[in-house]
Amino acid sequence: MTDSPSSFSPDATTIASYAKDHGVDLDWQQDFYRWLHQHPELSLQEEKTAAYVADKLSEFDCEVTTGIGGHGVVAIFKNPADDSGAGDEGPTILMRADFDALPVTEDTGLDYASENDGVMHACGHDMHTSALMGLCAVMDERRDAWKGTFIALFQPAEEVTRGASMMVDDGLKDIIPTPEVCLAQHIVPGEAGSIMSAPGPVLAACDTITVTLHGKSAHGSQPHESLDPTYLAAMIVVRLQGIVGREVAPDDFSVITVGTLSSGHTNNTIPETAKLVLNCRFYDTGVRDRTYKAIERVIHGECMASGCTKEPEIEYSAHGELTDNDENVFSTVRPVFDEVFGERSIDAEPWTASEDFSEIPRHFGVPYLFWTVGATDPEVWKTGENIPGNHSPQFAPAEGVLEASTTAAVAAVLTYMSH
Repeated sequence: MTDSPSSFSPDATTIASYAKDHGVDLDWQQDFYRWLHQHPELSLQEEKTAAYVADKLSEFDCEVTTGIGGHGVVAIFKNPADDSGAGDEGPTILMRADFDALPVTEDTGLDYASENDGVMHACGHDMHTSALMGLCAVMDERRDAWKGTFIALFQPAEEVTRGASMMVDDGLKDIIPTPEVCLAQHIVPGEAGSIMSAPGPVLAACDTITVTLHGKSAHGSQPHESLDPTYLAAMIVVRLQGIVGREVAPDDFSVITVGTLSSGHTNNTIPETAKLVLNCRFYDTGVRDRTYKAIERVIHGECMASGCTKEPEIEYSAHGELTDNDENVFSTVRPVFDEVFGERSIDAEPWTASEDFSEIPRHFGVPYLFWTVGATDPEVWKTGENIPGNHSPQFAPAEGVLEASTTAAVAAVLTYMSH
């Protein structure tokens, strides 16, 4: 990790507002954002989005690699501290944005609403990508203001918590230099333009657990001839909530949600199998591990109690590691946020959502910071009512959020790279 500055860099503050005031042309950025919003693509299908991102990057003096882990894109901007090629090369800093959309039908009334039926940028990934692209423009045009290597990473498939690991598995380590710090941001409900940051756990660890239960089918009029997997599934659902209520300490955060219980197709047939799909979230990996042992104990115990002759199938997927901000990175970047945003730089509360961003810095063994940006119209936020959240069909960032997100990205990166 680079040495932390003793105080914020004046250049970071100056250049963060530079695009707004003069010198860097970002007139294209709003249209870039609107195109992304109009043309959302689901996770693992982001071919046109990736091509659009790569096309814009081709306007800058950077090394672009596409097709990493599916549709991932990286751009490397080099500006060594010593132009002779000897001596200090400067820090290497990575910033990531995600660009996949959701299977949501848009209901925002925007004149640039989604043109793809049933698909919407309902989580703000189009905003993240547009802000990072704005940062790329600033870094490209203002090379007099920074030294080192800047890496812009555009990630697919975040919504299915696979994109980061797919890029890692596809040789990301061989494509980009090892960063010293990784950065990322996400828009959320909150007063538009507020920048929310905190050290430690800020997003929950998560997993999907799919459980297949095997019983014995029979006619509905002869339940005594069956081994009813629907009844078994119901007993497991009840017992799972006892884990959270009786085995997890009250001051620990733990969620076990049964999102799906599927069993049978007709009213007069007891089925052969039943399936449960669980969504689990935690702020502490120790609590997570103990809870998973308890979940498996309950499943096996109920199967034994019902007399199952075949073991249940338990499959883990959609894994998301805990997002646990580094204390040193936070204490380095936060003073710059405070200087740039003033009262709009505030403490973040832990968010129960999950992300796969931390897979990238974890792969490189480097610290990171993940912060959030308020996206709600200030007047709506003041009412505290009917505020659309992420994944809502009505989720639409307010005016000024693109500028705030871009400024936050520039400020955080230049905290380490300005000179």
